[in-house]
Amino acid sequence: MQFRSWSTEEDEGRIPASKQNQAERSFLITTTGLFEPNHRSIMPFGEIVIGSPGSGKSTYAYGKFQLLSALNRKCIVVNLDPANDPTPYPSAISLSELITLKDAMEEFGLGPNGGMLYCVEYLEANYDWLEARLNEEIKKARDGGGGDDPWVVFDLPGQVELSTNHDSLKCIVDKLGKSGFRLAAVHLCDAHYITDASKYVSVLLLSLRTMLHLGLPHINVLSKLDLVSNYGELDFNLDFYTEVQDLSYISNVLKESHPRFGALTMAICDLVEDFGLVGFETLAVEDKQSMVHLMRVVDRALGYAFVASDKTASAEPGDDGQKKDRSEAPNTNALFSSALSAIPNTPQVRDIQERWIDHKDAYDEWEEGEWRREGVAVAQAKAREKAAEAEASKQKKPGGGIRKR
Repeated sequence: MQFRSWSTEEDEGRIPASKQNQAERSFLITTTGLFEPNHRSIMPFGEIVIGSPGSGKSTYAYGKFQLLSALNRKCIVVNLDPANDPTPYPSAISLSELITLKDAMEEFGLGPNGGMLYCVEYLEANYDWLEARLNEEIKKARDGGGGDDPWVVFDLPGQVELSTNHDSLKCIVDKLGKSGFRLAAVHLCDAHYITDASKYVSVLLLSLRTMLHLGLPHINVLSKLDLVSNYGELDFNLDFYTEVQDLSYISNVLKESHPRFGALTMAICDLVEDFGLVGFETLAVEDKQSMVHLMRVVDRALGYAFVASDKTASAEPGDDGQKKDRSEAPNTNALFSSALSAIPNTPQVRDIQERWIDHKDAYDEWEEGEWRREGVAVAQAKAREKAAEAEASKQKKPGGGIRKR
């Protein structure tokens, strides 16, 4: 068995990108046309979706693809999980094109976790393959219409060590940044962890470690919020968990249930509070308002909210007289109007708690009724339209001609 390697060297292609043949790289640059001197630099936006297994990464990636497509924002999804095949979303690029988890396990006698780590290390060694495929897909999306760069979603494996202490993923992210990508990390944590104080503390520590390791604009998200009511009542209101307020309260809860580890729990809580970095957004992926809000949060974290529209970019030509790229033209209005203001239509945490935790069944019943009424209204509108077309066809007079007297 032989892996598919982008490198032309030996040793199964495990050659760093810096040692690749310069003539080969020049040929790649010339054929892609993306980094030619007379071509404006491409700086696409994107996000890497990380989180523990079962946190809903692939479901979120598919939901983000559907949302952006509905908003006429081009989006491509990159599947970097060699065990996630087939995917629920249309993946433009998949790591299985280069190496599969099954191949790594069979070749080296590794288990699932070790095989996954090897696949990511193999991707790091063959980063040129990923770069070339990204350039190809981005160029295809730009040529497809409008010339705008697509939003790139990277769906990553669920092994938490990849984003906390393993170097391969960080090296890949750093190389993407040097290539011009502006990336944010969307860290999904299953919301059922907040129903148990000890699990919540572990999630806080995991989130902090991930933020410090990756060094990207970071959004921690409590996913599957629509299912949290199935796991029992919360010790505190939802805003306590999302805003990571005074953790001495939760340490008191843990002292009562696990007195032996009280000092350790207090030390972890103090550490998290001293950094003051961790906070959470909420997500119910099937709820449009929840998805739109998280999209706006990511847009602002990356500065996408301040990118000029096509109209603004065309109105401000560059120094060479050519039309500015959207990412290069300033959007002064958006910058000064929203830099310090709240995100519009931001749902309040108390409203989210009422919707998904306190009165979920009542809201579900009301929402189902609204959908039913909307469906009836659409069906009636279509029926009226068909009736109008039939009536119009009846009223049409026969074709002209000379009538006999």
